[in-house]
Amino acid sequence: MHPHLDDLVRHARQHAPFYAELYRALPAAGWRLRDLPLIEPADYWRHSMPLASWPVLTGPVTDGHVFKTGGSSGEGKLSVYTRAEWNDFVRAFGTALGSRLRPGDRVANLFFAGDLYTSFLFIHSALALSPVPVCEYPFTGTMEPAALAQAVELHQINVLACVPAQLMRFAGHLAAAGQVLPGVGTILYGGESLFADQIALLRDTFPNALFASIGCASVDAGLVGASTPDCALGEHRVFDGETIVEIVDEASGLVIDEVGRNGVLVVTNLKRRLMPLIRYPSGDLAAWCEPAGGAQRKFVLRGRASQGRRVRVGTLSLFPEEIDGLVREQLGDVLWQLVIGRADGRDQLTLRLLAECDIDSAATARLRAALLTRLPPIRAGIEQDQLRLLVEHGPLAQARFHPRSGKLMRIVDQRDYAADAEGAT
Repeated sequence: MHPHLDDLVRHARQHAPFYAELYRALPAAGWRLRDLPLIEPADYWRHSMPLASWPVLTGPVTDGHVFKTGGSSGEGKLSVYTRAEWNDFVRAFGTALGSRLRPGDRVANLFFAGDLYTSFLFIHSALALSPVPVCEYPFTGTMEPAALAQAVELHQINVLACVPAQLMRFAGHLAAAGQVLPGVGTILYGGESLFADQIALLRDTFPNALFASIGCASVDAGLVGASTPDCALGEHRVFDGETIVEIVDEASGLVIDEVGRNGVLVVTNLKRRLMPLIRYPSGDLAAWCEPAGGAQRKFVLRGRASQGRRVRVGTLSLFPEEIDGLVREQLGDVLWQLVIGRADGRDQLTLRLLAECDIDSAATARLRAALLTRLPPIRAGIEQDQLRLLVEHGPLAQARFHPRSGKLMRIVDQRDYAADAEGAT
């Protein structure tokens, strides 16, 4: 067992009512990591507003940072770091990020800022703490494509750091203008996977670019995985000493140790004590790439888990409970399944309503309109030609069920994650 884990669990039990109840039957000593129950995200985030009464926290929020976790309806949950925890977070990530940079690189930070979102500030801080000296150009993700293209050439920027959806928008502008940026040698993406069809298009405008993950982290789970030069797209290495990563069978909850078998990525953050995360399911599917026992064990992301708390599609974050609330509001107690795919170079969301009786087209149209109104990022993705939204209905027999548990899969991610590794070279 990791030497810091016992102290972390003791601290959480003593100071956070949530963990005191969760570990009520756990002995004071003699337990292993696998004996700790997995967190149920819905329970974890319940009563999280206001922060002062959130039973997960081990103390008052008096020194540090408060961020949104990415809610799409304006009601995103909040994630809290003390100042020391935040500094540890960005320092560890920045150290790993240095392996993807060269001295003197000119880096355009194109991540997003404002409204309590963290990606721009996080990358800004990580670049500042990178052991490799670089020059950052903090444009943010709201930079207009024409102005960005001009700035990249003017300042001889050779590294772009961005989310894939913003990168595709920029590449689309360049293609329409007949522009090519051969001076960009590295593109570091984060927040979502980059797929083979996207890379094929990007090579037309960035012919000399190496595509790589900037690293795997989230504002709720913290550090997840480092992107190192020996990682293909989708692959990352565990931050030993900072984070414990497990891969757990989605049906049984048992830990997976063998290579190549998919399971839910579970994170324990060893440094966060104000808002502890101990065996927290990230919502991602992953598989080990290397046998157990080695340092910084490598894993590969394989899409979204079928019961994930949050679904990330491009810059869009969706919470299944939000979708469920809209379905109930418009149609009543109807089962549904969200299928994520790709078609014609775009992400595609298909909300399948599962009912034996017919659902008239007017009802599905009302539901689609409600999704666009209440979840503005979906509408924005459609307007930017990065996303399609379909609402369909059919019998329950057409739904996808988990092959082992038999449960209805709320999220079915059909995107080809194996193909993105092929596009890296």
